[in-house]
Amino acid sequence: MSRIMLRAAYDGTEYSGWQVQPNAVTIEGKLNEALSQLTGEDIQVIGASRTDAGVHSLGNVCVFDTDTRIPAEKICYAVNNMLPSDIRVIESKEVEADFHPRHCDSVKTYEYKIWNDIFPSPVLARYAHFTYRKIDIDKMKAAAEKLVGTHDFGAFCGSGSQAETTVRTIFSIEIVTESMEMSVTRQTGQGNRLADRTLEVTEKKNKEQKNLGTDYQFGNMIKIRVQGSGFLYNMVRIIAGTLLDIGTGLMEVEAIDKCLETHQRSDAGPTAPANGLTMIGIRFISC
Repeated sequence: MSRIMLRAAYDGTEYSGWQVQPNAVTIEGKLNEALSQLTGEDIQVIGASRTDAGVHSLGNVCVFDTDTRIPAEKICYAVNNMLPSDIRVIESKEVEADFHPRHCDSVKTYEYKIWNDIFPSPVLARYAHFTYRKIDIDKMKAAAEKLVGTHDFGAFCGSGSQAETTVRTIFSIEIVTESMEMSVTRQTGQGNRLADRTLEVTEKKNKEQKNLGTDYQFGNMIKIRVQGSGFLYNMVRIIAGTLLDIGTGLMEVEAIDKCLETHQRSDAGPTAPANGLTMIGIRFISC
């Protein structure tokens, strides 16, 4: 019997989260089905992190035990043929028999994306939360600094959590802004100089009359990247919702101090929508 570790990437839009649930389609359920079909065994994977419904991942980790003769490093290639296109196993390897992804010291990295523009983008809608409100990034960063360290994050824990303690450690919170620009370029057939010249004259005339430019400025993508040893139910999404409310002026920076003092969920901001959250990955330190 061998223990195999998998890293799974997925678009969580169509799934009811990671964990198997009755009458629901989940990431874990799809992996169990595909691996059972591949090996001819009853496979039940053990996941490192139970992402919520609609949350994405670039590399969640799970393990399973098997007697299959398929080489461990080849399992990812074989099982991907049996998985839907929005789930992919990007790595498979054999690990020690007692390796358990939830019993190891690790660094988990999540990233929450916010698309800040006048209008929402249909291309980005599955992977970023949209807001048209003006955002003060400096206030968000000041608030985020207060969350770094070991604290009681009870105010940032969703209802229904079964955690024995709400004390967690955040190693870092990084907030970056990326501006996006579309350059409008003109393409015509090579050799058609008359058409090129006519188009150039027309564009020049339009710019003079209508003051048109060739560059259109899109909005900004704001990324909140959080690293910690572990997170409570909905914790990263509540942190993102709180920081966004602070950035848009609906809450003050000092609200974080109250959250860490009272541990009351009502003192924090809203739970940000699931579509903006992606698990970037897990790095194991010791087991």
